[in-house]
Amino acid sequence: MPRRIMFVQLKTGYDTDRGPSWIGWVDFSKTWQTARFQGRTLRRAGGMSDGNFYDVDSQEEFWVSGPKRDRTDTRYAPSAPEIEPDCADAYRAFLDGAPLPGRENG
Repeated sequence: MPRRIMFVQLKTGYDTDRGPSWIGWVDFSKTWQTARFQGRTLRRAGGMSDGNFYDVDSQEEFWVSGPKRDRTDTRYAPSAPEIEPDCADAYRAFLDGAPLPGRENG
């Protein structure tokens, strides 16, 4: 499974870009249609109101995307995502200009 450091935000139950968010490791299926994050199985889907993935068990919507160096990860509001400890060093290196693990060639 491809593994990437991603920005993940819970959308269900919150006003625009007000849900909790994280920077953490996300494991994707070979087709990139399914993701595993914090013990959740997320499935990619179009046509949702705010998210691009949904939890297959709870049906909650999530926004999953690559992190941005300028830390403007949310679309409409400032956010301070929780940085998961197991990715903190690689994320800090990314903020300092290094490529994200697994994306060294783009």
